[in-house]
Amino acid sequence: MSEDKVMSGEAWRDFCRRLEKAGDVVLGADAANTPLDRAEGYRYLTRLLRVALEMNLEFADPDFPGFYQASHQTAKIGADNPDNHYLNATITSDRSYRISGKRGTVPILTFGTKANRYAIDGTMASTGELDVEDMLIEPDGSFELIVSRERPGNGNWLPIAADSSMVLVRQTFGDRAKEEAVDIKIETLDGPPTPEPLTPARLEAALGRVAGFVEGTAKTFAIWTEKFRAENMNALDTVDQSLFIRGGGDPMIHYLHGAWELAPDEALVIETSVPECRVWNFQLDNYWMESLDYRFHQIHYNNTTAKLNPDGTVTLVIAARDPGFGNWVDTAGHAHGTMLWRWTDAKEKPVPNTKVIKLP
Repeated sequence: MSEDKVMSGEAWRDFCRRLEKAGDVVLGADAANTPLDRAEGYRYLTRLLRVALEMNLEFADPDFPGFYQASHQTAKIGADNPDNHYLNATITSDRSYRISGKRGTVPILTFGTKANRYAIDGTMASTGELDVEDMLIEPDGSFELIVSRERPGNGNWLPIAADSSMVLVRQTFGDRAKEEAVDIKIETLDGPPTPEPLTPARLEAALGRVAGFVEGTAKTFAIWTEKFRAENMNALDTVDQSLFIRGGGDPMIHYLHGAWELAPDEALVIETSVPECRVWNFQLDNYWMESLDYRFHQIHYNNTTAKLNPDGTVTLVIAARDPGFGNWVDTAGHAHGTMLWRWTDAKEKPVPNTKVIKLP
């Protein structure tokens, strides 16, 4: 019984053993065989652990949900977007919810419900999507959004399914210094008045989900990286989107993933036309599909920050030092990793041209 396992400490020991096993994902990645790769790999597990504890313990009660960040500057999952501010909340299909707040001025704001199966089969199925452009917003920027199984009538509605477990809010910035984030809260419409005290059974179950999330998420994206290394080395041509949507991607975004590997005197030049779209961006990631440290390095560009060529195309140059042309993407001390180009709500989805050159 859970009570006996918690009282004896066995529940905690089981949890620690499962966390230890998650380290095999780092050791088993043959291509991640440098001291930097290994160090970042183990740091990645600690970051996943922080996220998993928030997700499965501190913010796990669907009767009393609250928004938390599952990806941010120091916790990163699955090619997290440096231009995004992610908010997550735990829900259940047995309840109805209200999200309310002020819209802000971010160019992209979307709401989705997800069935989080990362700990089970490495997927996060979409069960409902809503773009702020399709919502009723009051003149002062305020809004309400009902999240429920059945449509409530008039007003903004985000559907959930029988296995929905999460609300995911994505805000995409063009320039964080000039744009205002959304200010929102979530509340249950038909739940109890106060939370129940933590029970041994709930604790044991939560610890199991935490360990499963850490190992399952790390394994999922290590598999993705190896796929990109085998099929898309120094290229961005993942035209088939099914894998990314199953992993929790936004259906409005066309994702072009790839892997990169460069010698110290090499650069990867990326050139593309720019279609009509709401937003585009590019980012450079490490082996573990974490965005490189965008706080201190220029590792990403978007339609606001990149300088276009005279003909309207754009050139990005990935290199260890400034190549003197194009928009320089800093490798931040890394020799290889992954990368991602996003076309958001684009009329066309061009595949960027890539080539490796020697630096002068």
